[in-house]
Amino acid sequence: MYYYEVAPTKIVRTNAEVFTYHSPDKLEIGNIVTIPIGKSSCVGVIIRTVQKPQFDTRAIFSKVVDTPLPAELVETARWVSDYYTTPLATVLSMLLPRGITKQRRDRNTAAHTHIRTRTDHTPTPEQEDAITTIQSTTSTTSLLFGPTGSGKTLVYKELAKQAIATGRSVIILVPEIALTSQLVDEFMQDFPEQVLLTHSKQTEAERHIIWKQALDAATPRVAIGPRSALFLPLQDIGLIVADEMHEPSYKQEQAPRYSALRVATMLAHYHKGKAVLGSATPPVTEYYTATQRNVPIVTLPQRVTATPRTHTIDMTKRNNFTKHRFLSDILLATIQQSLSTGKQVLIFHNRRGSAATTLCETCGWTATDPSTGVPLTLHSDTHQLISHLTGYSIKVPTVCPTCGAANIIHKGIGTKLIESELSQIFPNKKIVRFDGDSGSDHSVDARYKELYDGTIDIIIGTQVIAKGIDLPHLNTVGIVQADAGLALPDFTSSERVFQLISQAVGRVGRGHTDTTNVIVQSYQPEHPAVRYGVSQQYLTFYDQEIAIRQRYKFPPFSYLLKCTCIYKTEAAAIRNAKAVARSFRDMLLSDEKILGPAPAFYEQQNGTYRWQLIVQSPRRKRLATLATTILPANNHWQHELDPGSLL
Repeated sequence: MYYYEVAPTKIVRTNAEVFTYHSPDKLEIGNIVTIPIGKSSCVGVIIRTVQKPQFDTRAIFSKVVDTPLPAELVETARWVSDYYTTPLATVLSMLLPRGITKQRRDRNTAAHTHIRTRTDHTPTPEQEDAITTIQSTTSTTSLLFGPTGSGKTLVYKELAKQAIATGRSVIILVPEIALTSQLVDEFMQDFPEQVLLTHSKQTEAERHIIWKQALDAATPRVAIGPRSALFLPLQDIGLIVADEMHEPSYKQEQAPRYSALRVATMLAHYHKGKAVLGSATPPVTEYYTATQRNVPIVTLPQRVTATPRTHTIDMTKRNNFTKHRFLSDILLATIQQSLSTGKQVLIFHNRRGSAATTLCETCGWTATDPSTGVPLTLHSDTHQLISHLTGYSIKVPTVCPTCGAANIIHKGIGTKLIESELSQIFPNKKIVRFDGDSGSDHSVDARYKELYDGTIDIIIGTQVIAKGIDLPHLNTVGIVQADAGLALPDFTSSERVFQLISQAVGRVGRGHTDTTNVIVQSYQPEHPAVRYGVSQQYLTFYDQEIAIRQRYKFPPFSYLLKCTCIYKTEAAAIRNAKAVARSFRDMLLSDEKILGPAPAFYEQQNGTYRWQLIVQSPRRKRLATLATTILPANNHWQHELDPGSLL
């Protein structure tokens, strides 16, 4: 008789991750099995072999699949559970496809039709140097840093070719589904038989089949998809790439609240492979950490594509807007010029910053929290500006405290309004809006061919359209209100605005045309995020931003724990948030700090009220201990270590 510790994929009881079972057959670590739990059964994963215990054990029912999960994947799952203080059952349930016990019929996947022109580029000397540096370093992780259009994708492909040639598999992560069409098309040209595509828009059966193909693969494969592609059970992984690694979607917002960048590094470590994190605008925290820990920062200094002409329009100067209230004269003229030559136009709007912005129309002043430096949020019902981190509040001023002007305004523009206005100005042009309300028929993925071949005249998009998409017919990019996201009460707001502007600028010039244009409209044209985003000066922006982070002790100079309570009534949310805050304060050390409690930025959701508090500490383990010690073990409280956003 053989004895095993098995981890169920559902939480059986608190503080119990594994249970001991026996089997007459010899099984392997990583085998997926069905086990009895009380009077029902459950899927579990064998974690380790043990000696016969002193107590009676129950028998494992059966194996679900013959092939065990790779040991490296099981180790990674246990690391995620420990690092993010989340139950192992929650992590394992994420590793396995839904309906794993169901029988599936193998399906013939449809033949791939190439959308893009085949690109047989030879690496430049700079790209060759980057490839050699990444391959030769003893570090598991490398940060591939280069401006948009500098050729990072070709570096990924060459590294993938080398991994495949040595019999090792590859995972290519993209920030979201919208980018998979482009990457799949690119990699299908070089690896037509090896690509495995996975994403959340696939059916349960499709995802199960892809998962099984990865598990049973006898030859190396190239898996492409968003962060969940990390957990495909490939046996020998030589390379993991996280493209556009600055994107917030690499941090999962539901339990287990993990960072795909951290997990990619650990998975590569367990496989003795390489992790490459690539971006033209790396997160400030990641770049700083790389410099402190001697992680190689591999730079591609030269932009391969044409550099656009940029114009920054000051939105406080109304003489720039004689023909339309929020589309400047220069923007309208440039759109007209591009369309008349059969070229494409992209109008970008930071929807995430579309909450009303309170500012001085004369000088661009905005109100900030004195203790954190983050913007205050307008609450029009009480006519107050409130900090959603500390609870600090002031009355909305009637005159600007900086210049004395009485031009305090509250602005907000949406993508639907932009679409409506442009449809009236350019009635005979094909205009398509891509945002969260567009529906699956109007997703970037569904309409990528039209985007790529230029049949869409005017593209209106939010963040999704600025993320690394290659649009060779694009001639003009217009950013309607570049500073919109600066009003969000989050320490990453400036960084996010800089990234979005810089990435949007990088969309043009892909077709190697000589004259491309970027028109940036802003109420705060001199703000570092706007100024350096337009000119794509990452290191200059980084130097300013890292100094601000250090002043207020935000990451990377501290670790954060975000705690959110959810109650049916506002009174209950406030009462419980204050009680937990008192418990935290009683245990804080002298170099630790609590912000709040304060109403969450999205205070009311689905008939509930949300209040939150933020704990800062220079020691991450302390935050993990505080979370498990102080927070009530009930469904009213959620906690997140290393939150990607404080909203």
